[in-house]
Amino acid sequence: MRTSARNQFSGKVSAIQRGAVNDEIELTLSGGDCIVATITQASTKNLGLKVGVEAFALIKASWIILAPAGESVRTSARNTFAGTIDSVERGAVNSEVILTLAGGAALVAIVTNSSVDSLGLQAGQTATALFKASHVILGVAD
Repeated sequence: MRTSARNQFSGKVSAIQRGAVNDEIELTLSGGDCIVATITQASTKNLGLKVGVEAFALIKASWIILAPAGESVRTSARNTFAGTIDSVERGAVNSEVILTLAGGAALVAIVTNSSVDSLGLQAGQTATALFKASHVILGVAD
């Protein structure tokens, strides 16, 4: 599978919480990190998602929010991951920031250069990545 989403993770469904319209799906990656996705019940059924089923998650890099480690941030984002910045590649307006999570997965974020500067983001620094469960696209292999 090839997509434009910079963040592509595979894992196993580890929990499903059913709702009236949407389901909350927890996907555990091989390194132990867990991604939470909110999808419709119809999608859960159409994808055949059950605990133990292998699936993948896609998250666009522009949907990732970064915060320097140690800052107290309270948000409604279900997905919050601490990690170490591997690299910051500046462009004309935006920068690509690659963060390695505790479980070893790499997460790519696209943020403005002014945010990189104001937050002091640089390689070797610890940071927190946040994204909403509704920004996670789930899929399964055919």
